[in-house]
Amino acid sequence: MKNNYRQYEETATFLKSIAHPVRICIIMNLSRKKECNVTTMKCGLDLPQSTISTHLSVLRDIGAVETVRRGTEIYYRLKDKKIVQLLIRAGVSEK
Repeated sequence: MKNNYRQYEETATFLKSIAHPVRICIIMNLSRKKECNVTTMKCGLDLPQSTISTHLSVLRDIGAVETVRRGTEIYYRLKDKKIVQLLIRAGVSEK
């Protein structure tokens, strides 16, 4: 029973981490664009770069996104596409 409960705690922590409108938006946009840098996300989200970076840090910490460095730019992409299916099942539009 304890092992199951621990797994549930980890799942709950993961779900809480993605349960923010900006993070959901980032995830869904990355699913469409495949990868993106913070500068491009800033234009689409109309938020300060520091705010977007903070949200990306949370997503990176839980393993939802990974990074690729190209010169001085860091590009983000989804690490696991299953997260998009989870959000779609929860009612998030793919558009």
